[in-house]
Amino acid sequence: MPGRIVVALLLLLAACAPRGAITVAPQAGQVGTVERIYIATNRSPGGSRQEEVSFGRVDVAVPPQRLPGSITYPRPGATPDPQRDFLVAEYARFARPGDFRAELRRAIAARPPGDRDVVLFIHGYNNTFAEGLYRFAQIEHDLNLPGVPMHFSWPSRGQPLAYAADRDSVLYSRDGLERSIEIAAQAGGKTILVAHSMGAALLMESLRQMAIAGKRDTLDRIGAVVLLSPDIDVGLFRMQVRAIGRLPQPFVIFTSGRDRALNLSALISAEPVRLGNLTDAGPVADLPVTLVDVGAFSTGDGHFNVATSPALLRILSQAQALNSGFSADVGGGVGPLTRAALHAEQAARIVISPAF
Repeated sequence: MPGRIVVALLLLLAACAPRGAITVAPQAGQVGTVERIYIATNRSPGGSRQEEVSFGRVDVAVPPQRLPGSITYPRPGATPDPQRDFLVAEYARFARPGDFRAELRRAIAARPPGDRDVVLFIHGYNNTFAEGLYRFAQIEHDLNLPGVPMHFSWPSRGQPLAYAADRDSVLYSRDGLERSIEIAAQAGGKTILVAHSMGAALLMESLRQMAIAGKRDTLDRIGAVVLLSPDIDVGLFRMQVRAIGRLPQPFVIFTSGRDRALNLSALISAEPVRLGNLTDAGPVADLPVTLVDVGAFSTGDGHFNVATSPALLRILSQAQALNSGFSADVGGGVGPLTRAALHAEQAARIVISPAF
């Protein structure tokens, strides 16, 4: 068993180098597609924890020469290439939360009717500020997400061996995320919450404490929750759901039995499985949640298929057609169903697999 853990850690170490960093290049906005991301963070400028949440707005230039699901950083010592590299075209800070809320409200009002929501993304374990930001910009670009994008960046150490420190930072960040959700809700529209990996544990803890504090008005403004490869103990998740009470709907959990990072997390936690690598809906089948199994699209460590698999991105980018297919004949060839075999195996589980 110790040998398996060492091997897995080495695989993760090899997979995470080199690390991403912010490179500001105003001219990149004239070359790439600009994705404006609103930022709430309890990271200090140096990346450590800070008690207060600070707010900003970042224009990320997504380069034109790239494959869906990919992120490329400038090579050390090389001139940034806006044709190939993710770059920041502009970065603005807000002095007060009220200024940020007002700006967010204006951005929501500028969207077309029916598209006036906030999509709030929470990154996972072992992410630098740049990695979380650029990943969300990539998801926003490749999936053409509706609504105004907002990112909560919590103080992950950005180190593969800092798993315990990141779990502490999740607990440290509950109040900051709660405050950010409240601001998003106050700005108008519904709030769509999307969280990856350990960020899903942070989200569930924040929702739990909001429910305990009686903040039902804010919880009722949440339009949907999406957990991507959630690194959460299944029993703990059930207790969190019990405390939250009425869950936002829809509540979707993307899982994969081939997620090597979550398999490692299960080993470290001395548990057989994590919520994000369930292959059987039984442990949560009595809850108002939907499991979407995307294990067939696993590559690398298989921990972020939704963001990194070009084939899965093509399917998910047609989410409206996919949703229509659920209520119609699955064999009818609606939208992406012509390229994927979809079938419900249990009341709470859907499997997406490539067509052969």
